[in-house]
Amino acid sequence: AHVLELAAEIAAAGPDTLLLADTIGVGVPTQVERLVSQAATLGVPVGGHFHNTRNTGYANALAAVAAGATVLDASVGGLGGCPFAPRATGNIATEDLVYLLHGEGIETGVDIDSLIAVSEWLETALGRPLEGQLYRAGTFP
Repeated sequence: AHVLELAAEIAAAGPDTLLLADTIGVGVPTQVERLVSQAATLGVPVGGHFHNTRNTGYANALAAVAAGATVLDASVGGLGGCPFAPRATGNIATEDLVYLLHGEGIETGVDIDSLIAVSEWLETALGRPLEGQLYRAGTFP
């Protein structure tokens, strides 16, 4: 209830988008679906920002879209983190999210092969594996 009260206050200020964030990765799809569907009644486009800390980030993103979210945050390779949650992982990986959305028939306008190429380059530039999976596994016809 507190999240929705804050969301209503923010929506009243007239933002372009109301973004609900699970920066420490503790949310589950039923919570996300409920919050997004209720926030969607506030008259502002709703989006989501998810981390995959407890392996629910992608399911949460899909639940958000099913509930009416039109914007999703993600980062190439799953880079990122949370300064106030030191054990939290990075954001959900853009290329993994785009693959999931395309597989569900949701068009994103994003070129998956270009994302994979950027992740491969980034892994080399950083000298370490990234959190994302798709850049290693590749797409499936």
